Amino acid sequence: MNRKYYFIIVATIVTIALFTGAYLQSQSSNFITKQIVESAEKLFGLNFNEEKRDSLLDAVNDQLKSYESLRKITLPNDIPPAIEFNPIPVGFEFEKKKKSFKLSKIGKVDLPGNENELAFYSVAQLAKLIKSKKITSEELTKIYINRLKKYGPKLECIITLTESLAIMRARRADNEIALGKYRGLLHGIPYGAKDLLAVKGIKTTWGSVPYKDQIIDEDATVIKKLEEAGAVLIAKLSMGELAWGDVWFGGMTRNPWNLSKGSSGSSAGSAAATSAGLVAFSIGTETWGSIVSPSSVCGTSGLRPTFGRVSRKGAMALSWTMDKIGPICRSAEDCAIVFNAIYGADGNDQTIRDYPFYYDSNIKLSELKIGYLKTEFDSLKENKKIYEQTLETLRSLGAELIPVDLPKYPVNELSFILNAEAAAAFDDLTLSGKDSMLVRQIKDAWPNVLRAARFIPAVEYIQANRHRYILVQEMEELFSRIDCYVGPPFEGNNLLLTNLTGHPTVVVPNGFTKEGMPISVTFTGRLFEEGIPLAIANRFQESTDYHHKHPKLK
Repeated sequence: MNRKYYFIIVATIVTIALFTGAYLQSQSSNFITKQIVESAEKLFGLNFNEEKRDSLLDAVNDQLKSYESLRKITLPNDIPPAIEFNPIPVGFEFEKKKKSFKLSKIGKVDLPGNENELAFYSVAQLAKLIKSKKITSEELTKIYINRLKKYGPKLECIITLTESLAIMRARRADNEIALGKYRGLLHGIPYGAKDLLAVKGIKTTWGSVPYKDQIIDEDATVIKKLEEAGAVLIAKLSMGELAWGDVWFGGMTRNPWNLSKGSSGSSAGSAAATSAGLVAFSIGTETWGSIVSPSSVCGTSGLRPTFGRVSRKGAMALSWTMDKIGPICRSAEDCAIVFNAIYGADGNDQTIRDYPFYYDSNIKLSELKIGYLKTEFDSLKENKKIYEQTLETLRSLGAELIPVDLPKYPVNELSFILNAEAAAAFDDLTLSGKDSMLVRQIKDAWPNVLRAARFIPAVEYIQANRHRYILVQEMEELFSRIDCYVGPPFEGNNLLLTNLTGHPTVVVPNGFTKEGMPISVTFTGRLFEEGIPLAIANRFQESTDYHHKHPKLK
């Protein structure tokens, strides 16, 4: 070939290459090279050869352009992915027959001499007082509002006091009751809601600086259902920022039993306010311990329902496949009363399965197969005698406790499922740099976790959910032998495992440490059978008085 033409061809190839590179760079903020791919492989535990790296360059650059194009479309937090977690094992059969809802008999209830004692009455007791007109909803609401004003700042548990709305709804409740239109046990009962549930015309801050002035123009389904039941919303309560921990933009929510300690999270304000008698009950949420943990350290009773039981419409999304909404109350039976009002389909949350809820306070423990996590109880290093006494109490009630083991599976290794979904839910914070506005900026906090989650491959996320499928089947095998099992709340993998599989858990106080701090025990039931662990927990509470004790605030 003539040297002249050779150089012309080479120059042309170089020019095309430069033009192609420049074009790609103009289309993308980052042009991916083989060197970048090789470095990225180390993040994901991969090792391709040069030929494979060369072959995939066009594909990864095309993918990058797709990502950047899609990022231009705003995705609000309330838009779910077009995929859903299915907690139902193969061959699972639902209880379809509607059974009765039988509460414990409440005897005569009188007003106490001290209204501060009234603040710690159960929902059922308060309901009897209101129905019998011994107290009005407005009077009761004002008692709780006064306590919120007095103790709320000390506990740092209130984000918004909804006083005018509460008085209006309390008066409406009183008028309806006077006319004989009694809606049920929650009619006129004041409550608080974790501030990730939307309420029309009122800020919904998610406990976070970037959203502290946010108003969502709708009522969350749970708020609507409670309003339909006649309950009175008196406060939106603090939560760990974006549902992590007990620190929010206004401070750290305090534990009513010891103000130098936090109330744990993320339903921090819900547990603290209920424990301190600032509300009759509250609503919390759980993704990985956010009802169980604050209930445990604050001495409240909580229910984390089955995944797909309570609509999350109007609630902040953290993890579409793990988020659950449930009540935090003074007793397991109060949890049953509140849950009975909030569960069920609403036509919006497509993960909800509309199956009946039944509860029988007269359940006989001798007729149930109740397991206990022997390995977890044996592993306890602190407060072991208290937990041994808990098991003895259950045996004295007729329970024949069966030692059981949880599936042997690397459960902790699946926790990045939550991180990946949270990173998607709050990707706007990461991409905009507004993550630097969040209160907690340590390594083990949302800003860093959300950034790190950006490096979780989609393939690994899907593989993790395939492992999760196996866990669901293995837990069903466990529940083929028992109706419920009892366990310490934080030992082993129980807490994360059951949040991944979607099983319901009831947490109730079972004693106090030497320092006077409450501790708890959990009852975990079959999918969509919350009534059994609630009834077992209720029988336990009928034989103990831990749930009747409350902190002494000054």
